[in-house]
Amino acid sequence: MKNGDLSHSAFDASHAQNYAQGTPRKVPGFDSLHKMTAQLMAERAPETARILVLGAGGGLEIRALAQAHPGWVFDGVDPSAEMLAAAHRTIGDSGNRVALHQGYIDDAPEGMFDGAVCLLTLHFVAKDRRLSTLGAIKRRLVPGAPFVLAHISFPQTEPERSQWIGRHIAFGGGDPQDEAARAAIATKLSILAPKEDEAMLEAAGFTDISLFYAGLSFRGWVCYA
Repeated sequence: MKNGDLSHSAFDASHAQNYAQGTPRKVPGFDSLHKMTAQLMAERAPETARILVLGAGGGLEIRALAQAHPGWVFDGVDPSAEMLAAAHRTIGDSGNRVALHQGYIDDAPEGMFDGAVCLLTLHFVAKDRRLSTLGAIKRRLVPGAPFVLAHISFPQTEPERSQWIGRHIAFGGGDPQDEAARAAIATKLSILAPKEDEAMLEAAGFTDISLFYAGLSFRGWVCYA
């Protein structure tokens, strides 16, 4: 695990090939999440904004943002070569406005960026690296720049934790009682309670933290550098 992030071995060529079709079915309101992200970013990002995207593999959020804002340019970062290859294919005609970098947040350009996005990614970052990752994002943003993030976040006390894991599995089309699936979530994902997520954003120096999205096991916030 480089930089303390969770292993990305699961993001192989097969996962990358199926990402564009599979992920929207597992995330409630997936397309609307992208639309809301574009709207919230545009409230403060200029028409010619430079946007940092952490977890850019697959390219779906970059494609949506690029289509909504033709003046924006993007730097996307992801540790998986296979997922970045999928992003190249997905982004298509907007590729001349996108630079993709293989690695983690420390491998991202130093900035300064007019905004940042991190969708469906932070639950793959180990808990002991979450704060430093958020801090590295903030350091790359101009003062007051928007940061939009969304990932799995639900209570970590029982019985609520087990209930939310079951709901997450069921929405994705699985058996909520499948012990193997439950164990996979426990070992492969780094999940915090929503209040913990908000506390980490505050500790990293972000302000005006607001919840804008809640879809079963997923939560999304907008905040500012």
